[in-house]
Amino acid sequence: MSNQHQAVIAIVGPTASGKSAMSMRFARAAKQRGHTVEIISMDSALVYRGMDIGTAKPSQAEMQEVVHHGIDIADPETPYSAARFAKDARQWMQDIRDRGNIPIIVGGTMLYWRALAHGLSDMPTASPEIRAQIEQEAKELGWHAIHEQLAQVDPETAARLEKNDAQRIQRALEIYLQSGKPMSAWLKEEPKDTGRGDAETPLDLRLMSIEPSDRAVLHERIAQRFDIMMQEGFLEEMRTLRQNTHLHPDLPSMRAVGYRQAWQYLDGLIDEATFKEHAIAATRQLAKRQLTWLRGIKDKEVFDPLSESEMARCEQVCLAHYQMT
Repeated sequence: MSNQHQAVIAIVGPTASGKSAMSMRFARAAKQRGHTVEIISMDSALVYRGMDIGTAKPSQAEMQEVVHHGIDIADPETPYSAARFAKDARQWMQDIRDRGNIPIIVGGTMLYWRALAHGLSDMPTASPEIRAQIEQEAKELGWHAIHEQLAQVDPETAARLEKNDAQRIQRALEIYLQSGKPMSAWLKEEPKDTGRGDAETPLDLRLMSIEPSDRAVLHERIAQRFDIMMQEGFLEEMRTLRQNTHLHPDLPSMRAVGYRQAWQYLDGLIDEATFKEHAIAATRQLAKRQLTWLRGIKDKEVFDPLSESEMARCEQVCLAHYQMT
């Protein structure tokens, strides 16, 4: 099969599962066999400049060793969308192949995967007025009450959201109030060409899903990684970001796990212990949502990062896919 038409490997999985390590392992193995791999990051937080520590961005040494795309391509005050990712990723893949190299996609932002692989439904865009209305109600009643409102109109979406997941509860209710149609119904519609271009066909991706067999170990990894981020200066990074007067806590960049909680801490709304507790809890919830996405995808190959033999098998499957064994 020609390089131009071969399915693209996508290494996916929950946060802190070892996706990036697997992608670097494969890239090094490919290099030993005379091939050059370039990595396309599929992570909605890594796109933003200045957000390095709290996103566990690849190190400068790693990015010098293997070319990465989709990292540091937007200022944090400028929202970057799934549709834009789908368009950009297709261009990166074409450019990489034109150089005679191999593109692989790595990340856990599954809405980006959906946009790239299938396109997006024409879901309503954000409404500042409705969003402000929901936020005001939440201040008065609490997010648990707003979650109950969502359950009345979109029980399917409400069932998969935590009762304190303000960002997603707000978005789901906003979509219903704008369109009169639940988010769950929008997601079931035949995807449109948004992000693909009218002439494009769905992209052929081969998913390698890195899913830990023991959720407790994943939770411990998340806690350990947060401690490392704090030691590396995450709060100093956040203080530097807050000097940008264009940033505010409602931007997608500042809603990223860890950053939202750090903003609250630096605003004096919570103490340091609560900040740490909430940040780790939010990251675990993110991992849970990612695993829920992945459970709904039938066409994938699952590998357990807690088993070295499984990681070796994943490497061999990737090499065999590109006829390198």
